[in-house]
Amino acid sequence: MRYINFNGQLIPDSDAIIGANNRGFRYGDGLFETIAYKQHRFVLLEEHIHRLWQGLELMQFELPKLFNHQFLITQLQKLVSKNNDHPARVRLMVYRSDGGLYDPENLRPNFVIQSWPLLTATNELNKNGLDLCIYSDARKSCDAFANLKHNNYLPYVMGALYAKANRCNDAVILNQHGLVCDSSIANIFMIKNGRIYTPALSQGCVKGTMRQFLIDALTGLKYEVEETEISVEMLLDADEIFLSNAIYNIRWVKSINNQSYLPVATQKIFYELAKTNPHIFC
Repeated sequence: MRYINFNGQLIPDSDAIIGANNRGFRYGDGLFETIAYKQHRFVLLEEHIHRLWQGLELMQFELPKLFNHQFLITQLQKLVSKNNDHPARVRLMVYRSDGGLYDPENLRPNFVIQSWPLLTATNELNKNGLDLCIYSDARKSCDAFANLKHNNYLPYVMGALYAKANRCNDAVILNQHGLVCDSSIANIFMIKNGRIYTPALSQGCVKGTMRQFLIDALTGLKYEVEETEISVEMLLDADEIFLSNAIYNIRWVKSINNQSYLPVATQKIFYELAKTNPHIFC
């Protein structure tokens, strides 16, 4: 039997935990973090918790005194220990309490934590490159909430469905200006003439924990990294493209539409990072 952590209680994952008035279900009134658990430690945990707290403040949650960083870390650990998942993919969702129509009756948080065994090896670069397509029907807004991992995920959901329908591994999501934002599950990096580019946070992309780690680590390794605007034309004209997220670290892209890429520099980057950061690329 597998378990979830619902507001601090470990219960079977088949138990119902929400009703019709649940605000996360009705309005997407919440946030989430997806965290890798490897070698009995959570990867980039402080960065995940910091981003979560930024989102809770921006979304005007009222946090009880005991609802603090250490409390949530304890709850995360309690679940992975109960499910005996090593390594694991862990998802923490915090959402508003039930009640109210559009305006909530109160601003207090509920939370649910899930975990699953992490079967994909992340200490190796993917052997088969990813095939991407461009999705443009739903655009990502470049607003104050764009960088959060919130539950209003419609452009990403529809982008993933578009990718599946077109036999792609993932879809490139565009922002309200028609510029590159991210993919349905990852941040995007491109390499051109030895320089690395990624959409700036002002372009509406998710403020990925692995994204920021890569920017800092690559800069430390003397790579030139620029956060900027990236058009679809620039992306298609890139020498190489790779994706990053908290679970897969780096995955190289083989094609977008009819444009093909090889992971020459990406492979070098991956193994340099793996050598200098074995606690993450493990």
